[in-house]
Amino acid sequence: MSKQVTVAVKRQDTQTSGSRWETFSIPYEPGLNVTTILQRIAANPVTVEGESSTPVAFDACCLEEVCGACTMRVNGRVRQACTALVDNLLAEQPDRITLEPMTKFPVVRDLHVDRSAMFESLKRVHAWITADGYFDRGAAPRMSQDAQEDAYPLTTCMTCGCCVESCPQFNDGSSFIGPAAISQAVLFNEHPVGKFDANARMEVLAGDGGIADCGNAQNCLKVCPKNIPLTQSLAKAGRAATKYVISRFLQK
Repeated sequence: MSKQVTVAVKRQDTQTSGSRWETFSIPYEPGLNVTTILQRIAANPVTVEGESSTPVAFDACCLEEVCGACTMRVNGRVRQACTALVDNLLAEQPDRITLEPMTKFPVVRDLHVDRSAMFESLKRVHAWITADGYFDRGAAPRMSQDAQEDAYPLTTCMTCGCCVESCPQFNDGSSFIGPAAISQAVLFNEHPVGKFDANARMEVLAGDGGIADCGNAQNCLKVCPKNIPLTQSLAKAGRAATKYVISRFLQK
């Protein structure tokens, strides 16, 4: 008999229904990832008890760790399903692989969650370059090579949710916007064009739910799949917010 992979999935039918565990057994194949596991379950949704079930709902898009959609908790750790390799997971936990939805977002169904809170935070910090027309504005201000190298890692953020899932300050009882939004605010405040809207971003960073709510747990740095230097961004935001508040006070 071929080797089997046991997969326990935490399932939830609707946003208001209770959750339950279902366990499936999938034939082992070299090079499997969690996304493929879920596809195998969808092709034959029968539990280890022999009961017919339904395909597991999950979010996915690019399948190459670019879109951030397939974030979930795998073996208790938040990560991307597309790059969570079964061989590595079985080395961590040989008896089974456990799949759960993220806990900081509302569950839509099964492993699919609603990450709208992250996108709302990006709106709050104006995480974009303002353009009031489509006419030719000419060449933008030049950035030094050092500034480009500092900015590039921040541009790789996928808004996947790993950082806020691991952040103790991001929860239902807090208005904290999270490390991803703060890092994006830093990115655009340091951009030669984006800095024109810096005060609007600083109002958010210095206000309720801003950088002062960060507890510096540094969990975000450990789980970020893109290895973004989030703690550096948080430190920059903290210094900038202090300067902003002091200057605003002196101007009164």
